[in-house]
Amino acid sequence: MTRQAWAGTVDDGAADARPEGGRWAAARINLRTLNTIRWIAIAGQTVTLLTVEDLVGIDIPLLPALAVTAVSLLINLYAVARRRRSPFLTERGAVLFLGYDTVQLTVLLMLTGGLENPFAVLVLAPLMVGASMLGRRLVTGLTTLTTACLTLVWVLAMPLSWPTSNGVTLSPIYLGGIWAALTLSAIFIATYVYKVAQSGRDLSQALIASQVSLARAQKASALGALAAAAAHELGSPLGTIAVVAKELARDMPPDSPWVEDIQLLQSQSDRCRVILADLARRPDAEGEMEPYAPLGPVQVIEAVAAPHRRADVALEITVTGAEEGAASPLPLSPELQHGLGNILQNAMQFATTRVDVTLHCDPSALVLTVADDGPGFPVSLLERLGEPYVSDRDERLEQVPVRAGGGGTMGLGLFIAQILLERTGAVVSYANGRPGSTPVGAGAHVTVNWSGPLPAAQ
Repeated sequence: MTRQAWAGTVDDGAADARPEGGRWAAARINLRTLNTIRWIAIAGQTVTLLTVEDLVGIDIPLLPALAVTAVSLLINLYAVARRRRSPFLTERGAVLFLGYDTVQLTVLLMLTGGLENPFAVLVLAPLMVGASMLGRRLVTGLTTLTTACLTLVWVLAMPLSWPTSNGVTLSPIYLGGIWAALTLSAIFIATYVYKVAQSGRDLSQALIASQVSLARAQKASALGALAAAAAHELGSPLGTIAVVAKELARDMPPDSPWVEDIQLLQSQSDRCRVILADLARRPDAEGEMEPYAPLGPVQVIEAVAAPHRRADVALEITVTGAEEGAASPLPLSPELQHGLGNILQNAMQFATTRVDVTLHCDPSALVLTVADDGPGFPVSLLERLGEPYVSDRDERLEQVPVRAGGGGTMGLGLFIAQILLERTGAVVSYANGRPGSTPVGAGAHVTVNWSGPLPAAQ
């Protein structure tokens, strides 16, 4: 039996946006930007090395210094060629790129006077670039590397050969002061630039999350209008089916083998009529705005699961944490009825022998887990559950027959159920169990987590 109805019938509030966001370490950094910065550095270094002796009269080891610059030139040419295949770097690649620039500047400074060189401050440039785009751990590592390089420049650099007429000799104490100033500057720049950049990233991700939430709300509203329109359009053909079924039942001999089928057709058409009437009902209809009486969490589960119970599937409800009497009550609202009802219906439908519902209650949170011993979710769809029009048709259709009445594979039910539960402040997540880890084994696990204000208090 495929898990199609799971994907088609039953998502993490903010995780729906998946701006994911997620970890900044997974960000991708434009290689073109780093290439351009390095080209500017190579050009400036080359011009300075070729003109400093004539303009200032300082004797420097020109060939070794040019060789260091030439290595950067070759590496940057390789990076440009690589950019055609992959125009982005991971954070790890970017920190290696900037770390090399720091080391290259360090070697140049050691050949050209160290901290006596007025261009020593440029060793902070790669750190500033890195702090604007890397994560905290890598920025800390790059700051440590920069500090170590400044220390090497202070201790091991070759002194400048000033002309005799206007030579300058800096005292070790003054050079130590320059080292301390540059080191403190490195720490300050790294901290400040990282904080400013992180604030910008957080704001951008919050904007993305709000845009995605708005888009999801618009989709849910459109689906509600579609449901009302569908209920209206389907009313006439469903009425015709009911009339024909009634006439067939009246004309059918009592001993006919088709009697049970006709009765099933009548009962299902009546059920469809009730469902369509519920979909078409206006939210401001009489009595619709009355508050729903709060019930204990176990009572809510039992009430929601009642229409979907199967005689051959056991429903086990377990409460952990607070005692049931002390658990915060929940209103039996339409969101809970339809959202949890969808989850429980599909758990019952795909379970082999049992469905386990676990409630963990404490004063500030309620965690509900629904697990069944069925086939579980297709692994390839786990990350996409909660999105509309998700289907495992191609992957699973040929493996096991679909249960009759299992529903479609468009994923709208899962999307709608999650939207409804999120309106109550819940976060929904999906997983498959591990064989032998629980009584239901490797079946599907759906977790609904209310933290902070519970639905009854909202």
